Amino acid sequence: MPNYSQIRVNGKRLWDSLMRMAEVGKTAGGGCNRQALTHEDKIGRDLFCEWCKSAGCEVRTDKVGNIFARRPGFIAERSPILFGSHLDTQPTGGKFDGVYGVLAGLEVIRTLNDAELGTLGPIEVVSWTNEEGSRFSPAMAGSGAWSGKISLDDILDQKDLHGISFQDELDRIGYSGAAPARAFPVRAALEVHIEQGPILEKEDVQIGVVTGVQGMRWYDIKIIGISAHAGTTPMSGRNDAVITLSKVISGFTEELFQFGEAARATFSSLRSEPLSRNTVQSVASASLDIRHPNDEELDRMEKILRLRLNEFSKLNGTKSSLTRLSKTESTMFSEFCLSAIKKATESLGYKQREMISGAVHDSVYVSRSCPAAMIFVPCLRGVSHNESESALPGDLTAGCNVLLQTILRLDRQFQ
Repeated sequence: MPNYSQIRVNGKRLWDSLMRMAEVGKTAGGGCNRQALTHEDKIGRDLFCEWCKSAGCEVRTDKVGNIFARRPGFIAERSPILFGSHLDTQPTGGKFDGVYGVLAGLEVIRTLNDAELGTLGPIEVVSWTNEEGSRFSPAMAGSGAWSGKISLDDILDQKDLHGISFQDELDRIGYSGAAPARAFPVRAALEVHIEQGPILEKEDVQIGVVTGVQGMRWYDIKIIGISAHAGTTPMSGRNDAVITLSKVISGFTEELFQFGEAARATFSSLRSEPLSRNTVQSVASASLDIRHPNDEELDRMEKILRLRLNEFSKLNGTKSSLTRLSKTESTMFSEFCLSAIKKATESLGYKQREMISGAVHDSVYVSRSCPAAMIFVPCLRGVSHNESESALPGDLTAGCNVLLQTILRLDRQFQ
């Protein structure tokens, strides 16, 4: 009987594949701009499908554009082990976010092919559509549709900033597939990813065993005041929307300490009207992203935010509104998968630690339909969603080896 525990991936081939994919949508700053359903995304998808077919996989695409590449097992009717991530990037993204998980999955299949070793059940590498959400909202659209957590029709009807629909672009690039965009039986699902944070590098740990993902909520904030002359209107007599918004941001941020180190709040997309230097602003708006591993704490954070909006609007004679755009509940991953990851990492001799993911990933939605878990590897300085995003080849190889050995353990185990 073959000694599966001795099998290791080809780290150079994995790195070469990552660097080849990084040429697709390459930016001047050394990163990647391969946003969902663009021409660059099509080229990346075509390359991935070509590699999968060359590895002997059966490739299929579903109605939201998710790509599945299956390597058959000895027991055809057995549910597959699913693993992968996404190929789309931020406008100024890096070479590893998402794409590492997809190409690490492909490397697992190539490694098994090299060793001429089969698995009991089928295994599949997946590339989920539009994980980033940078061109089309919502994020994680492909995994959301597959898991039934987001309406397929709502996704297909979404338009980008130029008024082009998701469906039209899916058709244009040739990835509106025939397979239904819904979950099928899966034995276990895995996603290997760069950490996108500094913890592993700081602690000199090579593998993060991701036990769960923080809950996340997105909001739009809008303040309505009254425009007035900047020179003649006393400060005490103003209904300044910008002043109200600035107090809300400052006051809410100062109260975050009570929610512990895990709490996150990010205000962005700040805008005001009218666009005049010498006019008191009558409209101010911002987007807000809050995160915490505990959903009850997120409820409390939202309650405090609403209180501060009402308080500062009343003090400044303005009106305010808070619109919740999305709510992603916190996630705890499957012990069945986590146990296999820990044992695989230990057998390989890599240092490991358990951790919660601060970023939301496709595995959140996937875990609603089947046992799932994630594997993290360090990224340099914890930088991601940035053209300078980087990771060491040795760490990427280690994460891929853990993925391979975890898949082999799960394939031979009974849940």
